[in-house]
Parts: sequence; C-alpha cells; structure tokens
Amino acid sequence: MDTNETITPVTPEIKPPKKEEKFGILDFGKSLIFSIVFVVLFTTFVAKPIRVNGSSMYPTLVDKELGFSNVFTLKTFGIQRFDVVIVYVDQLQEYLVKRVVALPGETVEYHDETLYIDYQAVEENFFDENYVAQIKQQTGMDFTQSFGPYTLKEGEVWLLGDNRPYSSDSRRFGPFTIDKIVSKDAYILFPLDKIRIITK
Repeated sequence: MDTNETITPVTPEIKPPKKEEKFGILDFGKSLIFSIVFVVLFTTFVAKPIRVNGSSMYPTLVDKELGFSNVFTLKTFGIQRFDVVIVYVDQLQEYLVKRVVALPGETVEYHDETLYIDYQAVEENFFDENYVAQIKQQTGMDFTQSFGPYTLKEGEVWLLGDNRPYSSDSRRFGPFTIDKIVSKDAYILFPLDKIRIITK
C-alpha cells in the first residue's frame, strides 16, 4: 500500500475585476487628485498652515503653536505697518514670522528704545510691557538695540521680531522684498486654550 501523500498544485483562477472594483479604484484616484488640487489652491490663494518654531515673536506667538496665516487678506489688502507676516528667507531657505515695521520708500531707525520712521517717532503699542521690563532687567541692555537710519527702496519692507533681543530679522538680513511675503496675520488654533487671532 502506498502510504505517501501527494499534493497536486492548484492554480487559482484569476477573474477579471468586477465593475464595482474598477469604479472604486477610479473614484479613489479622482478623490486623491481633487484633494491634492484643493490643498494646492487653498494654500496658494486662501491660507497657509503655520507652526511656530522658536521665540523670536514671543510673547505674541509661542513656540510650538499651530494655526494658519491668511494669503487672501494679503493679496486683497496688501501690507500695512505692524502687520504680522510670513516671509521666505533666501539665506535660510525657510519661512519666518515677523512684524512689518517700515514700508517701501521710508527711512527707518531706532534710537533710545524708540522707533523712528522718516525721522518721526512712532509708538509700538503691540509690546507686552511687563515682558520688555523683565528682559531689560535680566540683561541690563536695551530691549531694541539702536540701528539705522536705513532708507528702503520701492518694494522693500523692514521686518522685526517682537522679541527683539532674540530675533534674527532685517537687522541681520537687511530689507525684505514684498514678493517674499507669502501671507499675513496669524490664527492660532492649538493649544485649544490659546485660540486667538493676531493681526497688529
């Protein structure tokens, strides 16, 4: 008696995909393409997601906060003094968030803790005075070191971080051209207990 078991290979029958499966793949592909196009258009013309890295805008913006910045408002209303903007920095090949201090054609300088635009003193009401006093006491230095005067060309703006002793901005990189600014304002959505809108 032959006690050896034999196994005969069975070739599985390959059936063409059902119509429902074909339509499912097509629908997924269409949805994926639509989603990509939507995201590209949304971030190009409406808003850009942002994640705060570092302390150069503290306490206006805090490290690790998440939200978005408005492209539409920038394109519609342009840039005004003290707007918070997102700018692309060629030297770093990254985006930074800063505040517009001087506009095209203006002369900007800083002396004795005072901003001067075209040789006229301009008040900066956005500062947290308690934080400014704290930093000055800790460092024994001015919160904003004197600089200038610098006269901006057409199409140039002067950008500074709110946390002046700890910000790399136009004092390091020089004027920024307006075409490098991609959006303005900040809408912070996370952490949830810090939801707020920052414009000026």
